[in-house]
Amino acid sequence: MCKHILNAQVAIRAPCCKLWFDCSECHAEVQAHKLAKTMEMAFLCKKCKKAFRKDMSAYEESDEYCPHCDNHYVLEAKTPHAVVGVEGEDARVDARMLKDERVKQIHKQSVFMADDDDFADRLE
Repeated sequence: MCKHILNAQVAIRAPCCKLWFDCSECHAEVQAHKLAKTMEMAFLCKKCKKAFRKDMSAYEESDEYCPHCDNHYVLEAKTPHAVVGVEGEDARVDARMLKDERVKQIHKQSVFMADDDDFADRLE
């Protein structure tokens, strides 16, 4: 399971050490050498568990699918992000950590809201 790419659909075989990795960052964490570049990649589909090779020099849109099960393995990578949360007890029990951001309404005075005595003074 790759911790760098959450939705990895295939594993890649590193041409330098002949080991399987979920991504190039997983290879860099485990191995001391750089990942060797090659024009023919070996993949292992995580859906059907079958291996296949792709020629990267003639890569087409149809090559984005596993030839055995048609699993679409070229996806936009979902990487983990840090999430900021509220630490503490349940807010329904203890709401001291919550801030009330409501604004108090300012009542404007108008002629219609005034007392009868104030209205009589203004007319004179």
